[in-house]
Amino acid sequence: MMDYELILKDIKPTVEEKQHIDDVSSKLMEFLQKTCDEKGIDAKVTLVGSVAKNTALKGKSDIDIFIAFPLDTDKQFLKKTGLDLAHICCDEFDSTPQHHFASHPYVTTEIEGCEVDIVPCYQIEDGSQLRSAVDRTILHTRYVKANLSEGQEDEVLFLKRFMAMTGTYGSEFKVGGFAGYLCELLIINYGSFEDTLKQAIKWKHGHSIDLEDYNTSSLFNGDPLIVIDPTDMNRNVAAALRLNKMAEFIQSARNYIFSDNKKDYFYPLKRNIKKEDILDEFSKRNSDLIAIRFNIPDMPLDTLHPQLKKTCEALERKLNDEEFNVFKADYWSDEILTGVILLEMASSRLNNLKVNVGPKVYINPACENFTAKYGRENCYIQDDFLVHMQKREFSNAEDLVKYIFTPEHIGLIKVGKNLKKTLTKSYQFIDIEEMDNDGFLEFLDDFIKPGQHIVR
Repeated sequence: MMDYELILKDIKPTVEEKQHIDDVSSKLMEFLQKTCDEKGIDAKVTLVGSVAKNTALKGKSDIDIFIAFPLDTDKQFLKKTGLDLAHICCDEFDSTPQHHFASHPYVTTEIEGCEVDIVPCYQIEDGSQLRSAVDRTILHTRYVKANLSEGQEDEVLFLKRFMAMTGTYGSEFKVGGFAGYLCELLIINYGSFEDTLKQAIKWKHGHSIDLEDYNTSSLFNGDPLIVIDPTDMNRNVAAALRLNKMAEFIQSARNYIFSDNKKDYFYPLKRNIKKEDILDEFSKRNSDLIAIRFNIPDMPLDTLHPQLKKTCEALERKLNDEEFNVFKADYWSDEILTGVILLEMASSRLNNLKVNVGPKVYINPACENFTAKYGRENCYIQDDFLVHMQKREFSNAEDLVKYIFTPEHIGLIKVGKNLKKTLTKSYQFIDIEEMDNDGFLEFLDDFIKPGQHIVR
């Protein structure tokens, strides 16, 4: 039998950690509410998120404080007043505010060792009153607290930790996995961590969970997993979940259920990464590697990662369209200065000639135009197509990349709009041996062994 109590000691905040978080959050909320009252600001300060729901993992107890304004509040007033209040709070507790943007600006700061978000929002009572994306967070907190029993809070911790260790936790674009609120709803629906896994291995694409029987699943046809938000019948809580992450979770669940090493699924993968071993592995694969390093602009991570992914996929597509064979492509970034696109090529060199396929021989005008263009004597038949052999413009994949990564030709692929300038100005081909960043080595290790996180 699996000893979950032992695991719980490692993943649940200690009494001291919880007490500290409660003290800091109470202090901040009291100060903010008092400031609102003294300044005559009609707003209610509320604690939301995993700390409020008692579902925060050890060391992950971020404090989320929302300042809720009445629905008739002017949006500009809400934005300005919310930021002003956050700044007053930061001054009082001697911390530095950092501005972030969701549907409107909010402040992140660190106070007494805790990461704190102070977010202005509208006070809504149900999803139909929604004025901005963050408004529903208060409803989510209220729903989970009302529907998650005391024992189930620990079940959420097991599920979050299991997902975190198998690479499927986190709804930010970089991961594309399960959000914390989604984990809580799964436990409310299935009852426990183990039952969630047992049910997950039966999921099919488009599986639907509708806790309040809203019957709105058909609005989300095409989504891999549909979990109707109990506080908003027109929202799929799993909308940010990518197909591959849902599939990885299903296989992780299957692996766990049949594993003799269940405990290991709650701890980081044991791996001893050595650059020489990675280089040796690539050498054994006998693939050509094209690694392109470039500078990245200063931008929010949820903007950066989609643009890096889009650029990487567009380059891969273009190379394949030109008959180069990309075995695998992926990107990495240190999220501060540098991005790298890595292309593992099954073939990066081609012969100098390619077949230009024209019309079918039955189409008279088109065939006449084709032969007029290329010369009747240069055309021949392939199946029932009229074709002609022509010199290939690029017989080396690197040369094609160089051609594309110029201001004149970057439009040949769909590049993230903020990356175009920095990419064309700063890109360089590198040998992966040149990169000493630990994060990059982990990326290479995952590139070579993509399935290692979902099995122990």
